[in-house]
Amino acid sequence: MPKINLLPWRAELRKRRNKEFAISAVVVAAVMAGVVAGVDWNFQQRIDFQSERNSFLTDQIASLDKKIKQIQELDREKARLLARMNIIQQLQSSRPEIVRVIDSIVETLPDGVFYTSITQAGLSFKVLGVAQSNARVSSLMRQLDSSDLFENPKLVEIKATQRKVSSGEVKLSSFSLNVTQTQKKKADEADKGKKS
Repeated sequence: MPKINLLPWRAELRKRRNKEFAISAVVVAAVMAGVVAGVDWNFQQRIDFQSERNSFLTDQIASLDKKIKQIQELDREKARLLARMNIIQQLQSSRPEIVRVIDSIVETLPDGVFYTSITQAGLSFKVLGVAQSNARVSSLMRQLDSSDLFENPKLVEIKATQRKVSSGEVKLSSFSLNVTQTQKKKADEADKGKKS
């Protein structure tokens, strides 16, 4: 005779499957939580490592910025010292030049002409003086123009004056002229030409 099972086997099967599903879901959820926690921990470790690297780089950049500022300050100091050295060298090289200028002023002075004032501004000279005649002023201008140290003499003013001397009154010409000192290279070339 066949056995007939009257128990509700379908309900038991359903309960067992629901129980297995619940266990599987819990296991899968636990595994997923573990995976998410592991990934999160991994990313957190990477972020911490990168933060340490960024902090190290920031410290190094700050250190290099300080060194760059020191180098820039040294460059500025170097530029100041070089400027001072150039000024000193220019002064040293121009020391004998003023002597040459004064000698040339005396050499170009013709008879019958007297200087009353000579002022210098850069390479320009303003000469005030007295001459016995206008021709002597012209002679002075020609000699200044032919000089190695001067060029472009320009007469600003000339006027006739009378001066009292012990023997009576003398007619003189008061003059004012401007003259420019030649550039140093031209004067040096002229000096070399004279020497050779």
